[in-house]
Amino acid sequence: MRSFVTSFAGLFESQIDGFPTIDEIEIPLIQRDYAQGRPSPSVTAIRETFLDVLCGALTGTESVGLDFVYGEVRSEIKGADKHKREVLHPLDGQQRLTTLFLLHWYLASRTDRLTGEEAWTKFSYSTRPSARMFCERLAKVTLPPTDKKPSCWITDQPWYLYLWRLDPTIKSMLVVIDSIHERLGAADLDVAWRRLIDPVEPAISFDFLPIEDMGSPDDLYIKMNSRGKPLTDFENFKARLEKALDGSPRADEFAHKIDGAWADLLWPRHGGDNAIDDEFLNYISLVIELCEWRRGDTEARRHPLIARAELSFGSAQPGAVDNLVFLFDALDTWVGEDIDAFFDRYLATSRAVNESGEEKTVVFGTDATSNLFEACIRDFGNEQRFGSQRKLMLYAMLLHRIHATEDFPRRLRNVRNLLAASEDELRPDAMSQIVVDVERVVVSGDLDSVTRLNQAQRGDEIQKRSFLNEHPDLGAVIFGLEDHDLLRGALMAIDLDAHRLKDRAEAFEQIFSDPEITPSLTGALLALGQYQRTIGVSLKFGAPQLSSRWRDLLTGADRDKVAPTRDVLTAALDQLSGPGPSAIERLQQIQDDWLREREHEERFDWRYYLVRYPAMRAGKSGIYRSPDGIMGYSLCMLEGEYLNGYYRDPYLHALLSEADAAGSVVGTEKGGPWFIGPAANERWMELKNSAVQLRSVSAGFEIKPPSMEQHRSAFDAVVAARSGIEDAGDRYALVIPQVDHDGLPVDTVDRIQLAVVLVRDLLTAGC
Repeated sequence: MRSFVTSFAGLFESQIDGFPTIDEIEIPLIQRDYAQGRPSPSVTAIRETFLDVLCGALTGTESVGLDFVYGEVRSEIKGADKHKREVLHPLDGQQRLTTLFLLHWYLASRTDRLTGEEAWTKFSYSTRPSARMFCERLAKVTLPPTDKKPSCWITDQPWYLYLWRLDPTIKSMLVVIDSIHERLGAADLDVAWRRLIDPVEPAISFDFLPIEDMGSPDDLYIKMNSRGKPLTDFENFKARLEKALDGSPRADEFAHKIDGAWADLLWPRHGGDNAIDDEFLNYISLVIELCEWRRGDTEARRHPLIARAELSFGSAQPGAVDNLVFLFDALDTWVGEDIDAFFDRYLATSRAVNESGEEKTVVFGTDATSNLFEACIRDFGNEQRFGSQRKLMLYAMLLHRIHATEDFPRRLRNVRNLLAASEDELRPDAMSQIVVDVERVVVSGDLDSVTRLNQAQRGDEIQKRSFLNEHPDLGAVIFGLEDHDLLRGALMAIDLDAHRLKDRAEAFEQIFSDPEITPSLTGALLALGQYQRTIGVSLKFGAPQLSSRWRDLLTGADRDKVAPTRDVLTAALDQLSGPGPSAIERLQQIQDDWLREREHEERFDWRYYLVRYPAMRAGKSGIYRSPDGIMGYSLCMLEGEYLNGYYRDPYLHALLSEADAAGSVVGTEKGGPWFIGPAANERWMELKNSAVQLRSVSAGFEIKPPSMEQHRSAFDAVVAARSGIEDAGDRYALVIPQVDHDGLPVDTVDRIQLAVVLVRDLLTAGC
């Protein structure tokens, strides 16, 4: 099934290979009236916006595409001459095609190009004889120059029948013609016409999808309801799908079940509107998408749902038999089942056990619900509430029910963990392999053959499986850690020591469930070692608040790469285990002991400063950048992920805090000073009164003298009174004594305290 990009005029004149011949367009009998001219506020808003776009394309330089129009082209004997004509019966696109017909008529009429014999004028309605006759008459008359609205001129013509005023389609057409006139009446109509009918680059185009062998309108639309309303989207979809299944041995079974057992299945979940159309379409949409993923079709979602359904289940399509089996299984499996109880047996939104004492698997996310079937029929199409991870989790549940798999709670947990770690892997081009990965895990428990889901997580799953095979009594401990929102199944940062695991898990839960503890935790971890991870060009430490930044630090890589983080975290958890002072007190004691040791050694490296001064750990993201990619005395403390947002210099921020000089520095009224741009940029803190500036560099602090002469003498007096300040031409340097440690210069005195004294002296002197 192939679609063609074309225009309204192009439907009748296309030279594209494979494009069907079209002599006429006829809106089918069982279609709704033309609605774009209705007077209701909601329709008016839609009409005005739509016509603004169309007329803007005609009078401007940008073209517009109108998505898909699809229908069947049939050979029919038409007219008094009984000639065979190729007639397009649109199934979708009636409203757009009608508007385009009126737009062509208006421009052709106003530019004296209308003869009534143009191919595009062969447009009519079968809904009512009056609508058909109106289209035929309109196509043969030319709108003259007039001050009247076009609708007034039309309704004043002798060929306009009085009874037509009651036809809703004709009334809508007149409203739309007037709206077109309002927009184009003063435009260059010749240019607009040429852009409209341009055979190569038309200003308005759409994707035309010819559907073969749709059958008669009765086959497609089945019936009208008792009030004469047209069928719903779902009823049209169902009729088309039943037609597509012609020739399948299961066609009758499908027709029977979709109006019987499957309707009964969904009816209790109609959502309060006494209709299950949306619920049916949402669930079948899931099955269709899974079929597309399984065959690796990344383009199908561009087509209307019915076309996608025909590609998956149509009797002539490759793989249709297997897909149809899956469709039946995916619906039949819930018939007679207590669906709520089934999902409650395996899934939860927070840690819980079922009636058998088995740990449930926690569904992650703020919009999580344990009933994925309910989530699907309510929220399919909303990627925030029912995205790829939850679709694949529901697929795992279906596979279990269809194949009666063994050890399902553990396998479901494996799938949950792998999907949670695979946000970057869940791309359209990878889904055909990812569904295979899910099938392997659920149906056979095969983790070794997983190829496209996150490989670091696959390794973690294999290691945890081996650990639990040796220590099955620790299953609840492992599962509790996996269900923690910061870990989400990934335990690379947890030391799997069977003897200490339970105590460490309790300590982990304690420190990562209390937001009051986290600021002290970052300092204690730094005192215990270099726990940060370098990810790309960022150095990540974990944020001062509980957030997904900690998940970035603790997960996302194999156990070897996370080893430094794991070793430090393990040391902290061990010191927090067991009875004793509060966690905050213990974490503070770790910092105090280490700081005393460093001060005694006169070793003031970057770790010392970050531990000693909490202000240097205040960045919301816990991410740092440096010019050379390593931690040192020139750092950017980020609020977000990247340097294109405002950030602070941690050394200047600590200096500002210790000097209690917030009101004396430029930018502090907004929590600054703030910086933006590459890490190699110079970052200066400026005193408001004198414009004296300071910045932290490897050797100490650089200082720019005041820009105003009245402050120079005071500045010079402060500089002259202090030792360790060197004149470097246009600036000065507060040089910090340093020694070499592992090839890097390390301060032997606290640079922050020296700078604090300098800043206070400058402020006291009036600078």
